Amino acid sequence: MIHFPVREGIWLFLTLVPFLLAQRILHREIQLLFYSITKSQEIALGLFSLLFLPGILLHELSHYLFARLLGVQTGKFSVFPKRIPGGKLQMGFVETAHTDWIRTGLIGAAPLLTGILAVGLIAVYGLALEPFLQALSAGNFHELIKGIPTLLNAPDFWIWFYLAFVISSTMLPSETDRSALLPLMGLTIILVGLIILSGFGSLLLQTFSYQLQKAIEKAAFVFATSLLIHLILLLPLSLMRFLLSRIFSSYVSR
Repeated sequence: MIHFPVREGIWLFLTLVPFLLAQRILHREIQLLFYSITKSQEIALGLFSLLFLPGILLHELSHYLFARLLGVQTGKFSVFPKRIPGGKLQMGFVETAHTDWIRTGLIGAAPLLTGILAVGLIAVYGLALEPFLQALSAGNFHELIKGIPTLLNAPDFWIWFYLAFVISSTMLPSETDRSALLPLMGLTIILVGLIILSGFGSLLLQTFSYQLQKAIEKAAFVFATSLLIHLILLLPLSLMRFLLSRIFSSYVSR
């Protein structure tokens, strides 16, 4: 029997959307935390970029490597932040030559693809999170609690945790990447619609339904891992930022 992986699609949606929200809130809390300590926007920006440097490096390196693989010339490469018009922050950049919109879209999607791969490998082999997330999704809280000490005592746990955090936090497409991806996504939607209308949709689904299901499952696993990591950090960092802002405000008012 042929079926579209609806359950996996819902699971992907339920992990991706909260992750996007948690990432945005956590980035804001970290920036405010650094500003509360330094009272300097430039120093806070430097500390923020230093914290996320491995993720920024992978993000920009993904753009660079995909461009080279697709035969697109590259120019300047930077992983240092700078402010751009509109009061926005650019964490890094890779200059690429003007090319067709298909290759532009693939270059824009590169950090998301490499980020998902990197976080997935870290979650499975570095953090051994797969059984933990399975227990969480199944609501098996006894196994969940029992597995926490084993999880924390894994070799180099905190190094892998840090890398999973900074990579997952910087793998999403930037505003420039999203604008490059829109034409490619539009073409994909049109092609899928034409295939369905032509009557070949069932044949393709029959051929690739298993692969599609597994791809969605793995993406959902990565976003669930990323969401869990961001939620673990959100409360203590928010509390720390709140306490430090109160302490420094009280000190300045004296």
